[in-house]
Amino acid sequence: MKYKYLKLLVILLGQLLIIMDIFIINVSIPSIQRDLHADNGEIQFMIAAYLIGFASCLITGGRLGDVYGRKKIYMIGLAAFMLSSAACGISVDAVQLDVSRFIQGVSAAMMAPQVLSMIQILFPDYRERTKAMGWYGITIGTGTILGQFLGGYFSSLTIMEESWRLIFLMNIPVCLPAIFLSLKVLNESKIPVKQSFNISGVLMLSAGLFCAAYALTMSEHEGIHFKNVSLMMISVIIILVFIKNQKKRIKNERSYLIDFKLFRYKNFNLGIVAVSFFFIMLDSYFYILSIFFQNGLKINPLKAGEIIVFQGLGFILSSIISVQLILKYGKKAMVAGLVFIIIILVLQLILFRIQTGFPVFFLLLFLHGVGVGSIIPTLANIALHGIPEKLIGNASGVYNTFQQIAAIIGIVAVGSIFYYFLGARPAVQHYQKAFSVTLLINIFCLILVIASVFKVPDDILPEMRKK
Repeated sequence: MKYKYLKLLVILLGQLLIIMDIFIINVSIPSIQRDLHADNGEIQFMIAAYLIGFASCLITGGRLGDVYGRKKIYMIGLAAFMLSSAACGISVDAVQLDVSRFIQGVSAAMMAPQVLSMIQILFPDYRERTKAMGWYGITIGTGTILGQFLGGYFSSLTIMEESWRLIFLMNIPVCLPAIFLSLKVLNESKIPVKQSFNISGVLMLSAGLFCAAYALTMSEHEGIHFKNVSLMMISVIIILVFIKNQKKRIKNERSYLIDFKLFRYKNFNLGIVAVSFFFIMLDSYFYILSIFFQNGLKINPLKAGEIIVFQGLGFILSSIISVQLILKYGKKAMVAGLVFIIIILVLQLILFRIQTGFPVFFLLLFLHGVGVGSIIPTLANIALHGIPEKLIGNASGVYNTFQQIAAIIGIVAVGSIFYYFLGARPAVQHYQKAFSVTLLINIFCLILVIASVFKVPDDILPEMRKK
């Protein structure tokens, strides 16, 4: 397959944009709120809208790629992402920005499943695919760092008024060459048998996931109110009806949105369980760490950001090195990486104190990033290994959806426990106790991930040491 690494670069450009735009808005919120005269509710939804649109449409995006062509849907996603980014950048009020951010998230959901699908198709050989997934991990780490850095950089520029608009407009010069290169170098792939698209399934599933994602995300900002609980109940009912509808359509040989044959693959089920508990741990950790640093340990936002950048650097470095370890030692290397993260969390539990020097924070966040970077790419490899090409887009969409919903659950559920232990008038010792309790929950989640990885068949992550 000619120029396969150029093709990998092209599809990873889309992944870079997806990750960057999750983080890029956070630092700019005060400037946006002031310039657009937005109230707190509008600002809360501005942060949540991208993730809600993203989580709601990932399965649909994966199925669209299977039916109509992964290259085609990837390019449509890129174009829609560019246009919605431009709409964000020229927004005249908070409502326009909220809607544009939601469309940005939907556009990202069109791209994300195609990225994982095309990597699996481009690199059928286990060794090459493992290396490609290492670059996928590097892209996630780079996007995380760039998103936080560029958000702060563009928002602080004085060359123009309302310079925060540049955090959205900068996507245009990235999307244009990505679309051009996609057209020129990517090969099309889709289900060989012509199939119609299940519109009713899309509407049902998107409505169910939207209600769930909205209720969970807004619970983070508003608390667990009647509205959010009601939406969660509605979501459960819609998704149960959807599952029954899909099984009936498959039985009657009609078009469907999710092929439940996916769940016959043991490694796919174990990958879903592992990624869910891993992202409950990871996203709740970052959410709580930021609050603990700034409110508990009284570290200023700029310094807290610098510390967290070290985590991203560890992530990138590990994504390069861990590829060889996974190829050599198989799932033993992955278990070792998970145990390593647990050790680092225990050290943080002991050492993260108000009197701790910054070198300790830098080192432990860097080492935490090393551990995380060794795990994320391999989780996707476990779930998608051996999935037939006709199901790969569907599998990628389901995998990404579980990942995103788990991340939101982690922030809401573990965040609620953190606030419970803070109490009404928290002092430093209350922050310390709340942080310690949530780290113990994170460690428990990692133990469940280890248990899932142990059950993964040896041929999914084989040891390939030279005799």
